[in-house]
Amino acid sequence: MPSTTSIRSNEGLFSLPTTEDRMAELPRAPAIHRTFVTRYPKLGAAWDLIAEAGAAGPLDDTTQRLVKLGIAIGAMREGAVHSSVRKALAQGVPAEALDQVVALAAGTLGMPSCVAAFSWVREVVEKQDVT
Repeated sequence: MPSTTSIRSNEGLFSLPTTEDRMAELPRAPAIHRTFVTRYPKLGAAWDLIAEAGAAGPLDDTTQRLVKLGIAIGAMREGAVHSSVRKALAQGVPAEALDQVVALAAGTLGMPSCVAAFSWVREVVEKQDVT
């Protein structure tokens, strides 16, 4: 029986599948990323090692995904925000949790940057028809 991770939202408690189960569900990388990794396989392998090393630790997968979203927002990396949101939604993270990450950034980033990040999150959420 697969283990689960839980996340609480205003709509209740959500149970999420384990890392192994979710990895199969993650969205496919964009075509340009796949082309780059095909052209530079050692960089692709190094990227995989960085991701693996960063994931080792006490944080559950959902928390890791939300932290990575927060980092992408703080760095104002639109592409990384889009990617984090796509992956979080594929893992079953509620859109409400993603919006909260943006709200938490407001005090540090200021309103203009926060509104920009909110628009990036909502672009992906609305495109995937998740509210």
